[in-house]
Amino acid sequence: MPNALDVSYIKKDFPILHTKMNGKPLVYLDSAATSQKPKQVIDAIDTYYKEYNANIHRGVYKIAEKATAEYTESKIKVGKLVGVGSIEELIYTRNTTESINLVSLSWGDQNIRKGDHILISEMEHHSNIVPWQILAKKKGAILDYIKLNDDQCELSYESLEKELAKKPKIVAITHASNVLGSINDVKKITRLAKKNGAVVLIDGAQSVPHMPVNIREIGCDFFAFSGHKMLAPTGIGVLYGRKELLSEMQPLFGGGDMIRTVEFQSYTPNDLPWKFEAGTSNIEGGIGLGAAVDYLNKIGMGRIREHEKKVTKYALEKLDGIKNVKTFGCGQDEIEKRGGVVSFSIKGVHPHDVATIFDSDGIAIRAGHHCAMPLVTGVLKEGALSRISFYMYNDESDVDKAVSAIDKVKKTFRMS
Repeated sequence: MPNALDVSYIKKDFPILHTKMNGKPLVYLDSAATSQKPKQVIDAIDTYYKEYNANIHRGVYKIAEKATAEYTESKIKVGKLVGVGSIEELIYTRNTTESINLVSLSWGDQNIRKGDHILISEMEHHSNIVPWQILAKKKGAILDYIKLNDDQCELSYESLEKELAKKPKIVAITHASNVLGSINDVKKITRLAKKNGAVVLIDGAQSVPHMPVNIREIGCDFFAFSGHKMLAPTGIGVLYGRKELLSEMQPLFGGGDMIRTVEFQSYTPNDLPWKFEAGTSNIEGGIGLGAAVDYLNKIGMGRIREHEKKVTKYALEKLDGIKNVKTFGCGQDEIEKRGGVVSFSIKGVHPHDVATIFDSDGIAIRAGHHCAMPLVTGVLKEGALSRISFYMYNDESDVDKAVSAIDKVKKTFRMS
């Protein structure tokens, strides 16, 4: 088992964690929305702007060549982190949302026909629902959903097999739910989907930052994730696509960098992955993402995963013992099936009120539908939920502060 993390040591690298919110020391419990950034990432971006700010793939002068080299090196680092050896198959986008939309708008537009089936699940983020709704409406296709088990902990394989029998053209599934914390067996799902002739896309926004991920072992065709959830800046995301599919897909945007030649009536697209990266890239984002990967590798993804399991189990033990508090997803005895996310409700109290009281104590949590309204309102039958989510810089003391804030909520609303 990996060595335990020294959270007090890690926190020293995150400047914002030494600030105050509403006069109280900041306790950040919203990493499922976005992670905080270590000084190593901030410094890498700062150095780029101070020492070699230039456009990439254009200039032959020294700082332009350095910017190009650092940007390209970041893709190599990302590829190694997720088990992809060729940067040809790694496209930089703005975020997971854009990555999924790129697939739906390009691959989907070329391959989905009237009457075809598209398969997703009931636990998807809006970013892996709405693009397929748009595509289905445009093409006259049918959007199907894999249901959850009765315990609302994980996907039903009975439902999966039933839907796969309809021979969907594509199966798009989240690796880890941002509401339930459920970790789906995407390797098994991919194998079953491909056996039925489907292309497979995995939404890895909540998995890549928190656990070891090997895309080659999963065997999917597309895999999407965001930099801002894994210590990097906002505005940089990643789409892995199998080379054979990317080669056949049409670029979404036209302009600089995505072309090899341009004539008055035609153009020749650039090589992969630049074919899908029109215009000036988010250079600072790529460089920041490379620095974030360096930081993650230094700590070790296995260690991060074990640490989050420990903190999450502790949180479930604490919250499940509080009267009128309900948690969602797999229980503490199934910790291997869930990531560092705990959504909960307090009977009779709106989550926005819960979050406001937490905020008064300097604790940042999420409240609402968590960009998963069909799951929260349609499946869980909740108007909204409160959510705490963890990362390498959280420990049991942060959970204890959250529990104290829940006590404050109950006292404020005069609950027993």
